[in-house]
Amino acid sequence: MIKTGLLTSIGLGLMLSTSAYAFQEAPILAEMVKAGQLPPVEERLPEKPTVVKALSVGQYGGVWKRAFKGPGDRWGPTKLMEERVLKYAATPEGNVELTPAYIESYSVNEDSSEFTFTLLKGMKWSDGHAVTTEDVKFWYNDIYNNKEITHNHESYLAPGGKPLTVEILDDRTFTVKFSQPYVYFLNILAQDSTGTAAFLDRPSFLAPAHYLKKFNNHYASAEELAKLAEEYKVEDWTKLWGSKGKVTAWWFNEDLPVITAWKVKGGVMGDKVTMVRNPYYWAVDQEGNQLPYIDTIEHRLFEAQDAFNLMIVQGQIDMQQRYVTANDFTFYKENEEKGGYHVGASKSANVWSLVPNLTVNDEGLRALFENADVRQALSIAIDRETINELAFSGLGEARSASPISGSPYFNAELEAHWTAYDPDKADELLDAAGLDKRDSDGFRLRPDGKRFQIVVENNNDAYNNLLELAADNLRDVGVEMLPRLIDRTQWDDNRKNNNFQMQLIPFDRLSIVPADPRIMMGSDFFANEYFTWYRTGGESGIEPPADHPIRKVWADWDRASSAGSLEEADKATNEMIAEFVNNGWVIGLIGEVRTPIIVKNNFHNLQEGLVEDNITRGIGIARTQQMWIGK
Repeated sequence: MIKTGLLTSIGLGLMLSTSAYAFQEAPILAEMVKAGQLPPVEERLPEKPTVVKALSVGQYGGVWKRAFKGPGDRWGPTKLMEERVLKYAATPEGNVELTPAYIESYSVNEDSSEFTFTLLKGMKWSDGHAVTTEDVKFWYNDIYNNKEITHNHESYLAPGGKPLTVEILDDRTFTVKFSQPYVYFLNILAQDSTGTAAFLDRPSFLAPAHYLKKFNNHYASAEELAKLAEEYKVEDWTKLWGSKGKVTAWWFNEDLPVITAWKVKGGVMGDKVTMVRNPYYWAVDQEGNQLPYIDTIEHRLFEAQDAFNLMIVQGQIDMQQRYVTANDFTFYKENEEKGGYHVGASKSANVWSLVPNLTVNDEGLRALFENADVRQALSIAIDRETINELAFSGLGEARSASPISGSPYFNAELEAHWTAYDPDKADELLDAAGLDKRDSDGFRLRPDGKRFQIVVENNNDAYNNLLELAADNLRDVGVEMLPRLIDRTQWDDNRKNNNFQMQLIPFDRLSIVPADPRIMMGSDFFANEYFTWYRTGGESGIEPPADHPIRKVWADWDRASSAGSLEEADKATNEMIAEFVNNGWVIGLIGEVRTPIIVKNNFHNLQEGLVEDNITRGIGIARTQQMWIGK
C-alpha cells in the first residue's frame, strides 16, 4: 500500500550520504584499474557517495537478460536506470518514499517557492568529467530557455504560466525559484524530472555541457550544426535533441555522458540493446561496494506475445515485468520449473481503459464522444467481470480510471463510477442521444447517417481478447467496434498527430496524482489537442468550447499548483480528480491487477508486492542498481 503521508515525507533510510569507507568495486573494473584504463575507485566516487541500502549485499557480475519491442519501446529500458535529484524508492516494508539521490542536501523555503540543491562533491559523468553547476547553468540557459530546443515550457515547470528560474550559488549549489508557492514540486521532480526536451533519461537540471556544447546553437555556428546534422543523418540539428534525438537519447549514442548506473554500448543495434556498467556511478551499498552489482543488461527484440512467452519458458528472461501479462498467468505458473524461474507479483496502478479522442477529425464522431450520455452508455455496456476473468485471469478488478486503493487520493465512489454492467440502460441512453435508428446489420446510425463505428487501436497483441470481448458487448447495444493492432511507434505518433478515434491504453499515474496530473488534464490521450492549447497559452492546439468541463480540470490544477499549503493543494487536486472521473472521458475497465513478474531463481533483491506505476518509474522503484545475479 502507498504510504498516506507520502507527499510530505522524505525517506533518508534508503539512500544517504556517507563518510569514509573502504570502497570495493566490480572485478571487471578492478582489472581496468590494474591495466591503467581507469583511476582507482576512490577517485571515481564522490567524496561522500550516496548509500543505497541493498536488501542483501550482493555479488558482482552477470548479464541481466530481458526483452524489448524495438525503438518505440525506449521508455522500458530507460525506467530501469533513471536518476533524479530526488526519486521514489521502496522501503523494506513496501512503502514509497521520496528519497535524495545524487545530492548532498536540499532545502525548501517557508512558502515552498524556492528549492536549493547541493550536488555530491566529486561526482562525475560516465566519462570521468566532473559534474558541477556549470552543467546546471548549461541546462537552464542553453536547453530549457533555448526556443530552438524547448519550444514551450512544460506546464509543471511553469505553474501559473511563469517558468522556473535558476540561480547558481557556487560550483555545487543552485536554487530553483518560482513566482508562487509550489508544494508539489519535489514530487513532480521525482516523476518527470525536468522534461523530455533534452534527454531520454532526464537527469534533473543536469546536462553534460562539456560534451553537448558542440551540438548547441548557442556555441556552434550554423555551418557546424549543418555538418553535424549530415553526419548523424537527420534533417536539421534540432533532431539531435530530445527523447528520440540521435545525440541525447542515451540508447542511440554510446558517447553521451550519463550519471546512470548503466550506459548503452553500441546503441540500438538490430535485435539487441546492451547496457554496461558506469564505472563512475556515484552510489555504494551499506558495505561500501560501488553499485551496480550487475555488469550488463541485455535486451532482446521480440514482436509477438507468443515469441516473448517462449523466451520466458526457455529461460531467456532473468527478470522482467514489462509485457508479462495477467492473461498468461496460468501459462507462466505451469512452466516455472521448466524455465528455472518463479512468478512474482506487483500491484499495478494502471487501469486498462478505452480512450476516445475528444478532438477526433471526424466531426460526427467527435460530437458523440463529447456527449456524456454516449460516454456513459459505452462504459456501462461493457461486462467488466467477464473481461477480468477471461483477459486477466481474475487478477484484477472492475473499476474506473481513478486513483487506486492505498493512494492518498483514493475515493471508493469514484472507483465505481459508470462501471456497473447495464446494457438495457446503455440502450436507453443511446436512443435518447439520437442514435435510435439502425442499419440492416443492427448497428446504430449516427445523426449524419453513418454507422456508429469506432476503430480502437491497440499496440499489444496480448490484449486482443480484451478488445474482442468489449466489441461483443458493444455489438449487443448496436455499436460497431473495430480493433486494430499497430506497433508502439505508430500508436504513439497517432496520438501526437490527433490521428486516432479510440485507443486501448494502460491509463496510469493513479498512485501519487500530483506528481503528474497532466494525464487527467488531457495530455497525450483523450484531449491532447485541448491540452496543447492550454499548455501553449493558445499558440497551438485546439481551443475547447468556453463551457467545456475540461476547463474546470485545468482551473483546479492551477489552484493546486499555486496553493500555499499541502491541505489547500490536496483539496484542489481532489476536485480535479472528481471532475475528470465524473465526466467519464476515459472508460476504465480493469485495474489494480496483480501483475506477474518473471524472476529467475538466481536473481536476487527484487522486492515483490510493490505498487507499479509510471509515477514511480515502473520497476525502477525497486532500485535496480542493488539487484544481483547469483553464480
